[in-house]
Amino acid sequence: MTDSKSNRAASAAGPGREHYSYTHWGKREVAARFDQRRFGHPIGQYTASTQEALLMDALAPLEGKHVLDVATGTGRAALALAKRGAVVTGVDASAEMLAIAQSRAEEAGLSIRFQTGDAHELPFADRSFDAAVTWRLLMHTPHWRKCIDELCRVTRGRVVLDYPKLGSFAIFHVTLRRLRKHAVPYRIFSERSIRDALKANGFRIVLVHRQFVLPFGFYRIFGSIPFALGVERVLKSVGLLRMMGTPVTVVAER
Repeated sequence: MTDSKSNRAASAAGPGREHYSYTHWGKREVAARFDQRRFGHPIGQYTASTQEALLMDALAPLEGKHVLDVATGTGRAALALAKRGAVVTGVDASAEMLAIAQSRAEEAGLSIRFQTGDAHELPFADRSFDAAVTWRLLMHTPHWRKCIDELCRVTRGRVVLDYPKLGSFAIFHVTLRRLRKHAVPYRIFSERSIRDALKANGFRIVLVHRQFVLPFGFYRIFGSIPFALGVERVLKSVGLLRMMGTPVTVVAER
């Protein structure tokens, strides 16, 4: 995906708070049902556990490592990192999301610093953290390149992020969502655009993980992880996962 000159100019000026990424997830009712809607079914749970395992491996060893979780939401990644000994800071523009994250951390007996902040202008000095992670940010943020710049700026080690891939079935999903008046839209990315944005900040991709060929919605109909994994094994065997797998998670380092 490429930005026009006008979009780049808007990015330089900063994000507009009227954008849905601020207004939608800033609602209390949206924050309250976020986890259930996203992870309240077998496919969502499997995807979350897979990403969590990948994150833990990518940033190991975690004991004492300072990690920034950008767009932390309800704190799923932040809690998982803190449980393994990381010193975690979670940032999100939504105070409602952060309230849930803080409550969950307290219930788990974990000490995590949560604070409001904008992914386009992170309130931290250069290379303040050993690593930075973000899930589902780039697909929704107004100015995604600026967010990657910021992730890289505050990180002295690794960056972990994900995105929906151009050339996958996500193209049909995003088109339908844009046609539906009340659906939350999102963008999709070419692998090259993400690689180039990271490279511009002095980072190189060292690991790539692609989740599914077929859409989540298809597997939600059946509600069976064995069925989903069986279908995906067949599709992977003929090379479709490499070509069309999404979402894509990448690990990059300086």
